[in-house]
Amino acid sequence: MNLIIRPSQAQGTVAAPPSKSMAHRQLIAAALGAEPRKVENLEWSEDILATIDCLRALGASVERSQGPVPYGKTVAVQTGTATLGGLDPFAVTEGTALPCRESGSTLRFLLPLALLSGKTVSFTGSERLLERPLGPYEELCARQHLFWDRQGDRLTVRGPLRPSEEFELAGDLSSQFVTGLLFALPFLDAPSRITLLPPVESRPYIDMTLAVLRNYGIRIVSVGGERFHIPAKQKYRPHPVTVEGDWSNAAFLQALNFLGGNVKIKGLDPLSAQGDKVFASMIEALRGKKKPVINVSDCPDLAPVLMALAAAGRGAVLEGTDRLKYKESDRGVVMAGELAKLGVQAVVDEHRIWVENGTLRAPREPLDSHGDHRIAMSLTLLLSLVGGELQNAEAVAKSWPAFYDVLQGLGIVIERAEENTDENGPGI
Repeated sequence: MNLIIRPSQAQGTVAAPPSKSMAHRQLIAAALGAEPRKVENLEWSEDILATIDCLRALGASVERSQGPVPYGKTVAVQTGTATLGGLDPFAVTEGTALPCRESGSTLRFLLPLALLSGKTVSFTGSERLLERPLGPYEELCARQHLFWDRQGDRLTVRGPLRPSEEFELAGDLSSQFVTGLLFALPFLDAPSRITLLPPVESRPYIDMTLAVLRNYGIRIVSVGGERFHIPAKQKYRPHPVTVEGDWSNAAFLQALNFLGGNVKIKGLDPLSAQGDKVFASMIEALRGKKKPVINVSDCPDLAPVLMALAAAGRGAVLEGTDRLKYKESDRGVVMAGELAKLGVQAVVDEHRIWVENGTLRAPREPLDSHGDHRIAMSLTLLLSLVGGELQNAEAVAKSWPAFYDVLQGLGIVIERAEENTDENGPGI
């Protein structure tokens, strides 16, 4: 889907979309309870639907319903509710296939649970998804002599996973590996321990997982923030929950104000464990008189929107950008290429990104999301200043299908390009 974004400013009040990161965690924890319970305030993004489909395939009972509460300004965008439970990870059917679509969270969160049963389980997904790093799990399977076969768009594993006092993980890899083990290890018949080797990055995402597990009655003992003791033979105690607002996607709403808009955002918890709530302070740094140096090692998902705002402002240096190449696209390189079309230079190396001072101009050719939802949203913000066309805009369906509807409700002028009238894309 190609969209035309006209120069326009956003004004109005809007609720933050539901947190995708928290929704994954809440859905998995709820599914592991003996009795079905409701998880409310869900948006049916591609990633969340992938987790729901996989939980159902593993044996959970799942029912979906549309919620009654709209969010947005003038558009009827509604959240939904899932009622789920009854997943016994030891009773998985032999040969179960889990369709992860493009969701790295789904794959990494559920893989250790799939290893509990000793049955053969396959994970399928896009080619890009299966290219993303899975080294810590592959090494774990090698140490415990578990089956691991990764070919093309399919990964096949077979347990059973055993308890260990020596689950060591590099702390500068994705926190999703830690989360996956924290979901699974409480089921085992002996205690386990996870040790993170410094430096530890993305710690806020681990804190989110620990908060969810506490709410479901799972006890994890954290020692110094780098070691986690997991007692054995625990059970998930289900209870109804409401997914909180998403600081990650709300960053795009906050960014509209940096670009001259006047948007008030409701439904964000300032006490949330979400690490991306730091975006508000990062915006203030971008408003300063000097080119700021901003470290994104704990919040790499904010890098594309920070690059966009730096391009619209005085520039910036982003540090801790090592993992951007493992996302849905090589985000630093992709954003640098798209910013060049807008007249702004960015230089990318292994650990940092420089976005130079420049003057944004309307692009002479369409911008391209490269199939990455956060690239699509970041480029949309810049096009709302100078105008232009965005290719592969449907990528936003991965995390925020209503993104364009919400922006239109706030006054951003968005039209379908005439040469592409696909009626199946998100919004518009």
